Amino acid sequence: MILTGRQILEARAQGRIRIDPWRDDQLNPNSYNLRLGEDLAIYTDTELDMAKPNGIEFLKIPAEGLLLKPGTLYLGRTLEYTETHGMVPMLEGRSSVGRLGLFVHVTAGFGDIGFCGFWTLEISCIQPVRIYAGVGICQIFYHTVSGDYDSYDSGKYQHNSGIQPSMLWKDFVKE
Repeated sequence: MILTGRQILEARAQGRIRIDPWRDDQLNPNSYNLRLGEDLAIYTDTELDMAKPNGIEFLKIPAEGLLLKPGTLYLGRTLEYTETHGMVPMLEGRSSVGRLGLFVHVTAGFGDIGFCGFWTLEISCIQPVRIYAGVGICQIFYHTVSGDYDSYDSGKYQHNSGIQPSMLWKDFVKE
């Protein structure tokens, strides 16, 4: 089951959901809009390798916006820090953003129970589009959990503070 806006407010009051900073005008009937932070990153390697860390370069989105180019993967970060306890958080791009040909978080929108941190957003476009820091770029929604679960605190991206490039290479490390 997906939480309604009213249930998101109740879970927030109970401490099961934290969104910081919180703004009432970002609450939707069954989700909450998250905004784009001012930082982006792009990979600097011309070929990416799953089995090793890949180089990245950080960019700031200026006040006049930044024109994104097709064929480039941009990594962004939500302005909001989130915590979710006892539910599964999920992230999707907003339809108004998608209608501009901007794809946000098309894959990997499934968060772990107990996730705490900022969300790194995978952003790409099919035609040039200008983006701005602080814009509502995606939405978070919450699924309830049925049955027993463990709250994990060991994910690769748990408790992050900045943009997180892929850490798939850690899956290749043998102990």
